[in-house]
Amino acid sequence: MTFTPLTLSSLKTIKNTVIGNPSAKVQLAQDQVFIQNLVQCLNDPPPADPRGEDIRIEAAHVIASVSYGSEVVLGTLLRCDAPRAFLYAISKFNDHDTSSFRSAFARGFRALAIAIADTVGPSQWGLREERTTIKDEAEAALDFLFQIESLDVYLPLLVDPSPQTRTSIAQLLAFAIRNEEHRIAASTWLPPEDRLKEVKTKRGWEKTIASATAPNRQGGWVCRNLAAQIHSNNVQVQEAALWGLATIAKDNATVAVALAKSSESDGQSLLQYALTLAKSRSTGTQLAACQCATSIIRATTAGTHPHPHNPVVSPTDDTNTRTIMNVINRIVSSPNESLPNRTKACFILYYLVTDHPALAFSAFDRGCLAKLAAVLRDITPLAPRAEWEEEEPDSIAALREAALTAVAALSLFDNTIRRAVTDDLRLLPPIHNALAHSRVGVRYAACQCVRALSRAVAVLRTNIVDSGLGMAVFQIFKKDEEKKEEDRRVTAAALAAVCNIVNEFSPLRPIYLDLGLMPRLVKVLGGGDPTLRLSALWAVKNLLSKTSGETKRDVMQCLGWGRLAELLEDADGAVQEQAFHLVRNLAENEAGIEMIFRELGASELLRHLTAALAAEDGDVVLQATYVLANLSNGAAAYQTHLITTGPLLAALRHALAERGPHVRRPAVSAVLELARASTAARRALVEAGVASTLRQMCSTSSSSVGYHSPVSAVFPPRELGGGSVGSRATPMDDDKDVIESAKTALDWLEHGEAYRAS
Repeated sequence: MTFTPLTLSSLKTIKNTVIGNPSAKVQLAQDQVFIQNLVQCLNDPPPADPRGEDIRIEAAHVIASVSYGSEVVLGTLLRCDAPRAFLYAISKFNDHDTSSFRSAFARGFRALAIAIADTVGPSQWGLREERTTIKDEAEAALDFLFQIESLDVYLPLLVDPSPQTRTSIAQLLAFAIRNEEHRIAASTWLPPEDRLKEVKTKRGWEKTIASATAPNRQGGWVCRNLAAQIHSNNVQVQEAALWGLATIAKDNATVAVALAKSSESDGQSLLQYALTLAKSRSTGTQLAACQCATSIIRATTAGTHPHPHNPVVSPTDDTNTRTIMNVINRIVSSPNESLPNRTKACFILYYLVTDHPALAFSAFDRGCLAKLAAVLRDITPLAPRAEWEEEEPDSIAALREAALTAVAALSLFDNTIRRAVTDDLRLLPPIHNALAHSRVGVRYAACQCVRALSRAVAVLRTNIVDSGLGMAVFQIFKKDEEKKEEDRRVTAAALAAVCNIVNEFSPLRPIYLDLGLMPRLVKVLGGGDPTLRLSALWAVKNLLSKTSGETKRDVMQCLGWGRLAELLEDADGAVQEQAFHLVRNLAENEAGIEMIFRELGASELLRHLTAALAAEDGDVVLQATYVLANLSNGAAAYQTHLITTGPLLAALRHALAERGPHVRRPAVSAVLELARASTAARRALVEAGVASTLRQMCSTSSSSVGYHSPVSAVFPPRELGGGSVGSRATPMDDDKDVIESAKTALDWLEHGEAYRAS
């Protein structure tokens, strides 16, 4: 290949041309020979030019400038193997290199790594357009950057003398780590010499290293050195270290516990110091500190999340989270803050409260929802005008997406909060407008708001219908069918909302069906997206709950009984669970039971049911047991099919003996109904060992009077949960009414009709 000569002046001209100029970046990327030359310059500048180091620095600057914003440019850089070229150059650093040389390469490498991570996802600050054409290449490149051989090259730069170099590497960790595997790789990394010490220790060649000097102390080498830098007087170094710690600690209890632990030197934990920095004068530092504290708090409480019906936050966590909320409220509501900072503040609030009912209500109590509502009202036109969103600057659209995302997270669990959204704060018009926005992330966030609000029966019956939100989100779900392209993530969010809206108490259920909901769901079920398939099946399941026989027949005619049979043995356990729940809803009355036996056939139905009762997936077992309990209420002919299927009764006995209390509840119900049915049924159950299993349950329960399961005392049984699989549950875990039903069933099995007479 003939390489185009590059000079220092030409590189500087190119750099100035492409900064802030996307079209120039794309045009540049189309010249693959030039890009190849540019990448080669990182290690082999033109030999005739005496300013070789300056050319290498400028080449790194150009790559840093062109990495962002263009799929075409990034694809070209990946094909030219730019990540490997950067790593090779960094591996050759020596003591004679200038700080500007080292920092230029660290900055260029950081920019390239973050651009790759943004392509792979998930996005940190809102949804980005998916780059499907280079995603596979980007995933391979990102995995390469977090292999131990690569980490050995660039992580030592965290202790580089140059603050600019340290900042770039901390930022790389902060914004290029997007999954657990890479997070663990970075947090557990040790310098080669420390790894050698650990190997010797494990082999017994040396005495155990004292904890005070252990290589993995204080969260590990990376966390220890990032933590040291948050005490820096350099604000950029401090912020980068905080962001880096936030990412390393996210969902990482091992690291988070170490960061929450008070130090022996001053008695202050890194968490407490981060909360102190959250009150600093720099907004950037405040945001980084809040995100750092959020990651630590959420990771250290991950194993003790309160149940939605029993929300509890410890006093310490309450104090810490309120500090974060106060800072976030000030930034979000301040017109003097930059829009990007306000956007980040909204997302930090989302990360703090997401999937945590108690923290969501605490944030509501602190006025966070009111602040978000004010932002949305301020940036939303009073009267919708045609295509107003196309004129909206990206910075405002990003803030809109962030605020809606936080609103959705706050609204997910509590009806009081939902009512505040719909009535007190009048947020339905901004949400409705956002459903038609040109930005993918805004539409996605608006769909998530509809999903959260539609969980409330009262809101679903009134506000969702009256405001037009229900029909608007349905049209988004139907877009692909109408030959209009929609981002698959938006479609998934819209479908999640539809799943709630088609519940039995919704006035929109029959309207959706009349407008072609079922054919669209069947099409999605036949597609290849696992998330969409599962949600589509969930929607069909909800459609069949508490509905008329005519609707059941119409829905199943569209779905197809053959397709249902395939779903009952799907390789995905979550799909199986929903398929059995669908059958459970069909079997909620005698007409439904008759339909199931007629259309599936007794032998195929009971084969699927027997296999599911013996499954490893506890949620599949739970739903299959509920199906059996419902079928046990059927006519005598169908009960006969159940009691004459030996493997099914054996699986039922195993569920009673080995599964958790959630499974035993429907299992006992099934036994009781069958025991009442006939002498033949009682005989079959006794011969299958069901009576002896019930007897053991009841006798153990009687000897455990006065004791209560710590699980059942704190977490009430949930309908869609699953008992633990692989461990034997004890009868005292069962609710009192389950034990009473078990005793009644046992009396029927032992005494038959004589028990009825007594």
